Amino acid sequence: MEKRKKGSGLELRLLVVGSSGPSQFQLTNAILGREEFLKDTSSLSSSRKNIGELAGRRIAVINAPNIYDKDISPAKRKMEVRRSKCLCIPGPHLFLVAFDIEKISPNDIKTPKLMMKRFGRHCLRHCIVLLAYEGNLDGPSVENRVKKTDWHLRDLIEKFGGRFHVFSKNWRDRSRDRELRQKIELMVASLGGGCFSSSTFQKAEDSVRKEEKRLRKLTSGEHEKTWNDLEQQYIAEELYRQQDAYAASSSAEIRARAEMDNEWLRTSLARGLGTGIFVGAVMGALFGAIEGPVGMVLYGIIGGAVGGSAGGTAQVAIKHMDDRVAPTARLNFNSIFINRFFAAPRA
Repeated sequence: MEKRKKGSGLELRLLVVGSSGPSQFQLTNAILGREEFLKDTSSLSSSRKNIGELAGRRIAVINAPNIYDKDISPAKRKMEVRRSKCLCIPGPHLFLVAFDIEKISPNDIKTPKLMMKRFGRHCLRHCIVLLAYEGNLDGPSVENRVKKTDWHLRDLIEKFGGRFHVFSKNWRDRSRDRELRQKIELMVASLGGGCFSSSTFQKAEDSVRKEEKRLRKLTSGEHEKTWNDLEQQYIAEELYRQQDAYAASSSAEIRARAEMDNEWLRTSLARGLGTGIFVGAVMGALFGAIEGPVGMVLYGIIGGAVGGSAGGTAQVAIKHMDDRVAPTARLNFNSIFINRFFAAPRA
């Protein structure tokens, strides 16, 4: 069941979704106005969050591996979906689904169905399609082109409620920043001003909160020592400022650690390891059967060890984030669809 939670109104959490290729990473660069991902980035080994501003509005942009990323295992992909949910608790205000306007593939057409499987069947109500475009960006003319383009692209956009925005692949192009911000804020307002949530997002939030509590208890001694040191070094107003700054910094660090590693994610890791051991053992036993009963046992043990190691390695790789890898215009939320989409307020 879809749930909506009231947000603080200060920061917008945007969960970027990509089918394949570099589109979602180009979109992240365009939104943040900086090269967070290198130009040729087309895959991501671990979900991540970046903080920035879009036309003056504070935003958090969350990226997960592409839906059709062939460089990671299904188990790894599943865990990174979980991690992306932890990174945007209590839930994203919007899903931004990125495609290349020139390269709509058969897999792209399946994206809505896979998104509902990943995030819940009501998530499409909280989506805007973002189309990457190469060249001089004239918003209205490109949007008219989309309206007249082949039915594959039109059908894809229709599945997301007809909501789309065109952005430049050149992140230095800031000409449409304000328009994109207005579209996002208008859509969030039309959905009640809160964020999207579901049972799995609630699970993510509960797991992060629990991990934060554990980490605070674990670091309480260090926290108390630092607090005492500050009292020895500062007095009056300066002491209060230093204590507030330390408390904020410590809280942010604990939150970041809890989002990246918590019991929910460790459970997924254990399952991935167990699957690797089981599959490896079965395959080893099958090959060992050639050598007879003793061979089955021996190769089964070896296969289990290798499978477990591979499964564990693929999962533990989540801790390594080596993938260090934007548009003033009038409000015009795609006139070909806006009347239908905003015809009646949503409950």
